[in-house]
Amino acid sequence: MIDRMTLILESFDSRGALTLEEVTCRSGLPRSTVHRILDQLVGRGWIDHASFGYCLGARALGLGGSDTGHRRIREAAAPHLHELALQTGAVVHLTVLDGNEVLYLDKVGGQFASSVPSRVGGRFPAYATASGKAILAWLEPERVDALYGKRLPPCTDRTIGDNATLHQELNRIRKRRGVAFEREEAAPGIGCVGVALRGVDGPVAALSLAADARSTRLEWVAPIVADAARKITRTLFPDHDREETVPGTALPASGSLDRVVAKAAGSR
Repeated sequence: MIDRMTLILESFDSRGALTLEEVTCRSGLPRSTVHRILDQLVGRGWIDHASFGYCLGARALGLGGSDTGHRRIREAAAPHLHELALQTGAVVHLTVLDGNEVLYLDKVGGQFASSVPSRVGGRFPAYATASGKAILAWLEPERVDALYGKRLPPCTDRTIGDNATLHQELNRIRKRRGVAFEREEAAPGIGCVGVALRGVDGPVAALSLAADARSTRLEWVAPIVADAARKITRTLFPDHDREETVPGTALPASGSLDRVVAKAAGSR
């Protein structure tokens, strides 16, 4: 039984949700056996089952089995992650801030996914990622200071190295209405654009797109990422007014985002 459960859990990788047929194919077990064990794993929090299929649950992601709203965020985001990956051919991530790191709730992408050193359930320093910086930008500066010391351990030679520079970057993100860029700060050759998903009380998660840093104009795809983030936010907070007036209330309209991103591109 343990061997069969292990085969099923190991069927899930960085590509996100799977159908029953996909789990059956990957595990090599009979369909009826897979269905029965999946039901048991769902009941114990190791696997989540939603409209978009099966995916790793809270316990498998190292969240201690607690319901922190991650399941709802993942379900709201799933169709938009897949649509964005199909539109761009890039890798799309859904992350949340956990301590001073981002926790990857989902990852969707094609062949390029293996080149991006992230995985569902994995973690990375938030200051080194577009999604992490997109979230940090909408926190109080004092909270950011509490998360990090004066010196920030580097991931690459392009990683932000100190708290003062991080605050300057977060200020630039706020001026771009929440659009965060990352160019080879987390991993060589990888560039990302990220946008936070925000409610009344601040950021709850972030959406990001990762692509080849040398061949992808991140400014061009930023409005698409922001539009997907806006749609997910509307699903999560349907009664919330999304016209942004103060930080943390919503995402800007797509037209204003286009202008903000175009201005950012021209200043680089």
